[in-house]
Amino acid sequence: MTAIAPSPIRVLVVDDQELVRMGNALTLDSAADIEVVGEAATGEEAIRRTRECRPDVVLMDVRMPGMGGIEATRIITTAHPATRVLLLTTFDVDEYAFGGLDAGASAFLLKSTQPDRLQQAVRTVHAGEAVVEPRITRHLVEHFASRGRQREGGGEGETAHPLAPLSPRELDVFGCIVAGLSNSEICETLHLSPATVKTHVNRIFAKLRLRDRVHAVILGYEIRGRRHPG
Repeated sequence: MTAIAPSPIRVLVVDDQELVRMGNALTLDSAADIEVVGEAATGEEAIRRTRECRPDVVLMDVRMPGMGGIEATRIITTAHPATRVLLLTTFDVDEYAFGGLDAGASAFLLKSTQPDRLQQAVRTVHAGEAVVEPRITRHLVEHFASRGRQREGGGEGETAHPLAPLSPRELDVFGCIVAGLSNSEICETLHLSPATVKTHVNRIFAKLRLRDRVHAVILGYEIRGRRHPG
């Protein structure tokens, strides 16, 4: 019996610059397992096209005239929870892009990213993982960790530890996630099966109300900042 090939990953490409949009669309369409199902030039159009095309992944520009990529991401991820958004930013440190995590984005990449890296990022995001450009990661984590400490400043009384819902083994897995380990690396480190690791990761995200690995890393750094302020 002939094996049935999996359906290609459906992608919507959003960018107000036509040449950039076309270039990204061509790059992604050249991969056998990726299909560009639509394009959009504005945040408003991205929302409409997402509703029409039902993409698995939206490749979203951060800065556009009118509604920007952050607000469009918030609306899309709220209305279509199964759709993943990969944000593209021009600069290593883009304050506007930081808001993308709160809006539900699963990935950040620089527009200078190589074509093969862009294709792989789409595959990774579609698989439920998160992607953050290495040059952005440190600034991203510092931004959110600092914000978390500011929220705590001046509070009174004790509050439950954010990791209290986790079992001892889930705490081990959470530590591995924060350290940047993939599921396969967690399997090797903790001597667990892939299915067991996947179950633990899903339970951790559910218990802590985390969207993905990026949010888990940020939470880990926030907790570390509480222990070692400043």
